[in-house]
Amino acid sequence: MKKLLSLTFTLFLLTTTLKAQLPDQIQVIDPPFWWTEMPVIELQLQLYGDDLGLYRASTDYPGVKITKQYAVDSPNYLFIYFDISDEAEAGEMEIVLTHHNKEIVFDYELKTRESTEGRNQGFDPSDVIYLMMPDRFANGDLSNDSIEGMLESADRSDPQRRQGGDIQGVIDNLDYIQDLGMTAIWFTPMFENDMSPEYGAYHGYAATDLYKVDRRYGSNELYKELVSKVQDRGMKVIMDMIHNHIGDKHWWMKDLPTKDWVFDYQEVGQTNYRGVVASDPYASIYDSTKLTDGWFVPEMPDLNQDNDLLADYLIQNTLWWIEYSGIDGIRMDTYVYPDKDYMARWAKEVLAAYPNFNIVGEAWVENVPAEAFWQFDQEGIDDGYQSHLPSLTDFQFAFAIREAFNEDFGWETGLSKLYYMLSQDFLYSDPMGNVIFLDNHDMSRYFEHIGKDEDHFKMAYAFLMTTRGIPQVYYGTELMMAHENRGGDDEAWRQTMPGGWPDDDRSVFTEEGRTEKENEIHDYITQLTQWRKDAVAPHEGELVHFIPENNTYVYFRVHDEQTIMVAMNANEDAVSFDRDRFAEILDEFEIGVDVISGEEIDLSEDFEIAAKKSGIWELE
Repeated sequence: MKKLLSLTFTLFLLTTTLKAQLPDQIQVIDPPFWWTEMPVIELQLQLYGDDLGLYRASTDYPGVKITKQYAVDSPNYLFIYFDISDEAEAGEMEIVLTHHNKEIVFDYELKTRESTEGRNQGFDPSDVIYLMMPDRFANGDLSNDSIEGMLESADRSDPQRRQGGDIQGVIDNLDYIQDLGMTAIWFTPMFENDMSPEYGAYHGYAATDLYKVDRRYGSNELYKELVSKVQDRGMKVIMDMIHNHIGDKHWWMKDLPTKDWVFDYQEVGQTNYRGVVASDPYASIYDSTKLTDGWFVPEMPDLNQDNDLLADYLIQNTLWWIEYSGIDGIRMDTYVYPDKDYMARWAKEVLAAYPNFNIVGEAWVENVPAEAFWQFDQEGIDDGYQSHLPSLTDFQFAFAIREAFNEDFGWETGLSKLYYMLSQDFLYSDPMGNVIFLDNHDMSRYFEHIGKDEDHFKMAYAFLMTTRGIPQVYYGTELMMAHENRGGDDEAWRQTMPGGWPDDDRSVFTEEGRTEKENEIHDYITQLTQWRKDAVAPHEGELVHFIPENNTYVYFRVHDEQTIMVAMNANEDAVSFDRDRFAEILDEFEIGVDVISGEEIDLSEDFEIAAKKSGIWELE
């Protein structure tokens, strides 16, 4: 009998302890855990559960003190702020919530930080970024195509629905990406997007939980494993984040913390999509408000970063993902749409915590000055706004390279578009840090856009690999992908990779599975990208260019260790170049070695470039 009572008491204590650690009253704890010895001392905990706003928190954990706590409009939230000193040790921090004679006790885990070696590396002009949409790349785990309780499952018969690509599919094909010469991978968002099938949130930009990887991609742990596997190869990972909006099925939307957590769609409607308004010195309050407060689409509630609790939450979420996963950089979506002072604070605090890190902001605007406004250190050029943002998605580059091969040439058209675009680089604080691209997931595929002209496609890729900036390559570009006649515009250029699904009849991930033409362009892309990986001039060399003449364009990348010459001829016939025009560079060299063929040219005399070709030579 005594043994039975003892066993019963033990089970009672065990049950009580488990309930104390995971109390039923607390439905959500964000972030789910934290670390000691972080580069920031402040921690904000967001607790959600029935009437938690009535409670007040206390802790006696050594090295930790509660500095602030807030109840908000909804009675079901409690925000607790902690200072975690250097003296605090990793362990289970007991937190006690008290309301009159009621008490909730739970443990919150403080972890030991991992080594920083090989993590949080940043990215720079020595990199070539491979952009992919995980849902459209490869399906490595068929078991997660449908998840019980989630609103949408994979349906390959409908291009506007999920296709089933996932993290395991990426892991299975890392050799393919690395063999191309890519040094970094940018994934469109992997946050949970538990949205209705009618919307189609396969793209990942309608987050319904900012602390969870979507289970149809895998798990937080598998994402972390992916980052580690990429970094073990000497490569990097760039995470796509969104602080402008969430999905309308985010759990917040059922019970908003405060009345102003998101902007009221009935009052503001949709945004005006005019990013230039943010830097316009004459902008009206109406237009400015419409840009920042309007919803991107009706399914994406617009977050109000003027709310300090929300701003702290978003910044801390960023720090959590950097620390947890080890990612090397962030691409911030819709950078010009949120409150710009908040975005400056976010960038400043993230880079202060992780100095080797890098951030690129999506600044899809109408002209170079409006783009340059968003890069750091612009005092004297703009309104004094200091963004702290190191890198920009260079849409002006993308616009110019699209027009350069899509127009009849003249003084300001054809290849002159490239020259005039680059001639405005004095507006940027660091044009070399811009991310440059031919296309991305929001634009028509480049090959299609230039009328499926293979020669011009190769010329454009050569320019991408040799001019200033950090090149980004959209998945499928290595196969010269064009459009598919399916779905809407977005789906036309967001194809699945043949061979990424078990029932595909061929695999472009193998030489045998590619067509003869795909192998030809794949080899060209691989040769040029692999060459760039080890070439110092495209990474660090000074850019010196000459005014285009008759739709030809010559430029150099000059570095103490290497100088390259690029000569572009977009004409239907070969063109001879006057060597003396480039004497200020060429007088120091005798020959040029073609980086693709290895053939040499004599730099002491005039030289000829074949029709519709970009020649790239290392000078010796």
